[in-house]
Amino acid sequence: MKRILIASLVAFTAFCLGARCETIDGSDSRITYIGRTAVKGSSVSFDWTGVYLRVRFQGNSLSVKVSDSKKDYYNVWLDSPMTQKADKVVAVHGSDSTIVLFSTEELQARFGKDRKALREPHQVIIQKRTEGSQGTTTIHEFSTDGTFLQADAPKGRVIEFIGDSYTCGYGTEASNTDRFSPETENQNLTYACETARFFDAEQIVLAHSGMGICRNYNGPLTEDNIVEHYLRTFDQDPDIAWDAHSSSIKPDMTVIYIGTNDFSRNMQPSEKKFVANYISLLEEIKANYGDDHPILCISPKHDFLQVTYIRKAVETCGLANVHFLGLSKIVHNEVSDLGADGHPNYSGHTKIAYTVIPCISTIMGWEMTAKEIK
Repeated sequence: MKRILIASLVAFTAFCLGARCETIDGSDSRITYIGRTAVKGSSVSFDWTGVYLRVRFQGNSLSVKVSDSKKDYYNVWLDSPMTQKADKVVAVHGSDSTIVLFSTEELQARFGKDRKALREPHQVIIQKRTEGSQGTTTIHEFSTDGTFLQADAPKGRVIEFIGDSYTCGYGTEASNTDRFSPETENQNLTYACETARFFDAEQIVLAHSGMGICRNYNGPLTEDNIVEHYLRTFDQDPDIAWDAHSSSIKPDMTVIYIGTNDFSRNMQPSEKKFVANYISLLEEIKANYGDDHPILCISPKHDFLQVTYIRKAVETCGLANVHFLGLSKIVHNEVSDLGADGHPNYSGHTKIAYTVIPCISTIMGWEMTAKEIK
C-alpha cells in the first residue's frame, strides 16, 4: 500500500502572524466546487465520492478549517490538474479541525530559489477519495497569510458517472491479496476519472459500493438502491433531495456502470424487476437533463444475465439517445489488474477506460486523440 501522508493539525493563529492574512468562508464564490454539495450558512457539506474543489491564493501558506462525521481521505494537488498522482493525501476527521494544506516551509522547499514562482498565485485542488459511507465533510473556511483569488471556473465539458464500488475506486491502491481499507480507496484512479481527464472534462460521481439497481450485495430486493440514492444531495441522507434544475453545473452526458451487486452470491433478481428499476433510473436522468441528454449504459463483465437485462432495458425504455456497451471478461485480467477484494486497480481501470472512451467519442462527437489515457 502506498504511504499516505497525514497533514498535521495546527492552530489557525499560526497563519496570521504576518501583516496580511485573509480567511474566507467555505461558501465563498471564489471557490469552485464540482459535485453535489449543500450550503448551510457559510459552510459547504458533501459526502459523495469524487467531489472536488479548486481554491486559488497568493501567499506563503494555505489551511482549511473542516469537520467530518467519520474519517475521509483527500487527494491534494498544487498548481496542477488532477493527475494520476496527487501531491499529498490528507485525512479529515473530527470537528472544526484546522489542516495545513501547504505550509510556508513546504512552498519554499517546492520552489527553491525561484522566488518569482513562489510569489505567483497558486491553485489547489482537493478531491474526496473515499465514499459517502466513510463520512460527510463540511468545509468551514480557508485561510492564507496572503489573499484569495477566483479559482478556475468549471470546464466546458462535464460527465456524470453513476456506479458502485468500481466507480468509487474501492481498493484501487491495494494489492490483489489485500482486503479493503478506506486508505486504499481512491476515486481518482478509476476509469471515470481517467475518462474525464482524457476529454478534459469535469466529473460528477454518484456511486456507492455494494449497491445495485434493485438488489445490493448479498441482500434481498430493496428500495435502498442506486435508483433512490441518485435523487439525493447526500448519498447517506434520504431527506435532502437533489434539485438538478437549480444546479449551475449540468453534465453533457451520463455514464451508468452498475449491476454486478444485483447478481452477487449466485443470486439474481427477475428480469422484470431489474429492467423496470433500470428504466426508472434512466427516466430520472432524463427528467434532470432533458429528453435528448445522452446516456451510456455499461454492462459489467461478471454475468451473462447482466448483459441481457441491461440491453433489454436500453432497447425497451422508449427513450432517445440511450446507448449500450457490454464489457467482456477479457477487458482486464484477474491477477495483475486487481486490487482489494477482486476489484480493479489502476491498471484494470485504465483498460476499462480504453474501452469506454471510444464510445463516448462516438456518442458526443468529441475528438479521440492519440494521447495516453492516464
